[in-house]
Amino acid sequence: MITGASSGIGRGLAVELARRGAKLGLVARRVEALDEVVGEIEALGGKAVAFPSDVQNSRSLGEVVESLTAELGPIDVLIANAGIGPTKHAAELRGEEVAEVININVIGAANSATAVVPQMATRGQGHLVVISSLAAYRGLPKSAAYCASKAAVSAFFESFRLDLEPRGINVTIIHPGFIKTALTSGRHAQLPFLMELDDAVKKIVRAIEKRKKTYSFPWQLATIVRAGMIMPIWMYDRISRKNSFRE
Repeated sequence: MITGASSGIGRGLAVELARRGAKLGLVARRVEALDEVVGEIEALGGKAVAFPSDVQNSRSLGEVVESLTAELGPIDVLIANAGIGPTKHAAELRGEEVAEVININVIGAANSATAVVPQMATRGQGHLVVISSLAAYRGLPKSAAYCASKAAVSAFFESFRLDLEPRGINVTIIHPGFIKTALTSGRHAQLPFLMELDDAVKKIVRAIEKRKKTYSFPWQLATIVRAGMIMPIWMYDRISRKNSFRE
């Protein structure tokens, strides 16, 4: 089950996993785009079913899980990918905009996980995967809502890992850097270590197959971000203000 499967990383993961023989339940709000992904997968000889739904609606996701299970069987892997990443200066940011980011990126991922965990716990097996971001590690300019949402979702799934691993459920938290998708297109700033979508997707799939607890990439940018976590505040602020990638 992949959320946010109609475009970007979600679409890329769906196609790659279909090539590897997975049967896929694809979740997104945009029906036509979702049907296009299903058509692409079927053209490859794969099996995919579209389940139009909004991850903000927990009841709808519960219905999706029931329908998906009835049609394809028990859910082995959930990839909670649905998310948005608006760019806005703090002086212009409005409360309702923050709420939208939190509702989709955090509540949506939580709704997705809580919808599938009961059946996984009953079976004593399963795998939860969430697409977070390197932006989860520290605050970035013009990214208050986005950074907060990714920090929250990483902590949420880490807590889930502690609770659920003893019950046979693996949890993987993916922290990607910059990837060529709609979220990064149109930016004037030069994005460091910008990755092609296909390359990023293959890295994510390998991390899932290895059941890594967490995976941050590309390693060059991940190393820089981790260094930022131990920098003195004055140093971090100076470097970050001079290197805004949200333009």
